[in-house]
Amino acid sequence: KAEEGKDALLNNRHEAIEKIKKQEKEGDLSEDQSRDQQDRVQKLTDRFIHELEKQLAEKEADILRV
Repeated sequence: KAEEGKDALLNNRHEAIEKIKKQEKEGDLSEDQSRDQQDRVQKLTDRFIHELEKQLAEKEADILRV
């Protein structure tokens, strides 16, 4: 389940970045705005993946204790 969650996060990141790049190409965002938005998406993705991995490690530790 954790791997499925991680895959879903990565897929969402990919889709978000593609939308941002499309907006830049269409002139809706400047190059700087596009880069800032892409960085923001990446940081959010990293944060959620870190949290997911942390919860998984805690769950594994709980299982090993039993």
